[in-house]
Amino acid sequence: MSIRERLSGNEATAVAMKQINPDVVAAFPITPSTEIPQYFSTFVANGDVDTEFVAVESEHSAMSATIGASSAGSRAMTATSSNGLSLMWEMIYIASSLRLPIVMALVNRAVSGPLNIHNDQSDAMGVRDAGWIMLFSENNQEAYDNMLMAHKIAENKDVLLPVMICQDGFITSHSIENIELESDEEVRKFVGQYKPEHYLLNREEPIAVGPLDLQAYLFEHKAQQAEAMKRAKNVIKSVAEDFEKWTGRKYEFFEKYKLEDAEIAIVCMNSTAGTTKAVVDQLREQGVKAGLLKLRMFRPFPSEEIVEALSGLKAVAILDKADSLNAAGGALFEDVTSAMYVSKKYVPMVNYVYGIGGRDTTEKQLESVYSDLTKIVESGEIGEIYRYLGLRKEEN
Repeated sequence: MSIRERLSGNEATAVAMKQINPDVVAAFPITPSTEIPQYFSTFVANGDVDTEFVAVESEHSAMSATIGASSAGSRAMTATSSNGLSLMWEMIYIASSLRLPIVMALVNRAVSGPLNIHNDQSDAMGVRDAGWIMLFSENNQEAYDNMLMAHKIAENKDVLLPVMICQDGFITSHSIENIELESDEEVRKFVGQYKPEHYLLNREEPIAVGPLDLQAYLFEHKAQQAEAMKRAKNVIKSVAEDFEKWTGRKYEFFEKYKLEDAEIAIVCMNSTAGTTKAVVDQLREQGVKAGLLKLRMFRPFPSEEIVEALSGLKAVAILDKADSLNAAGGALFEDVTSAMYVSKKYVPMVNYVYGIGGRDTTEKQLESVYSDLTKIVESGEIGEIYRYLGLRKEEN
């Protein structure tokens, strides 16, 4: 029986961590993720968990400490945002290359500079190819649920990769919503105990972690990482099915909202999906066949499934809450269009960069995207492919 509660996204994440009761949590405060280790530290102080909480001097040290703990055979977690993730950058790659099932809450925030503490997804996009599984969360419930599933995914013997659970800074992290919590006992039963096969403190099997890896082996080890990421798709699906049987809440690689008979659609991630759903509902009342594909699993990228979901549409807009600054579109746009091209499926597509630095994205703006898509369908002309949504025009 689920427990009805009202929590912010940060508090919901901290509660999930408390229920998991990891062996080690190492963290350094950075807005807007600060509340997660703050809440969790109270659980440690109150004796609600027996976690070793390590207050470190920087985010680089936080990831270093979790790597050390995980290498030693412990279940390890952390949380960060923005420049904190940037400071971890070296260790982010090391964590995945060592095949350590660390779980991190990433509260998305614009990466400096100039300094900005509000939401976009430039931090996550900066490490999208670092070898971490990445799950995105539309709301507080999804942030909580994704966190409960994370360890079962990361620690699976076919995967052994770290997992990032993303949510939008302030928009969900600090907003209070109704949420359904599971009992501590049921959570720990679902997550299970961590029983690593190889770890530093195993006296029966002395091993080295992070040795020099030159021409003779590195290529093969990177190929093994890539194969593990491919295998993660089936594991993520299986864990979600087990989670649905337990809670009744269903999660797939992405959510298809009124997409079955849609002619035009938006593809986006995280909290923007909630606003887009409201716009889709309004347009449906007007007879417009609009839909939404909300991506939950960004890494591994579900190429084949996305192609199947989008192939029947007449025009699609991919929304990126980060600009790749490459003159060729945002990261999500590139991944989606690449998947369509490889599969030889053509659907007119445009890219909108939006919400940079916490800029509000309104229903009216999203309506304009669907209006643009309608014009593309009617005229057969795509026009400008790379666009901005909500950008103020320079005044003369």
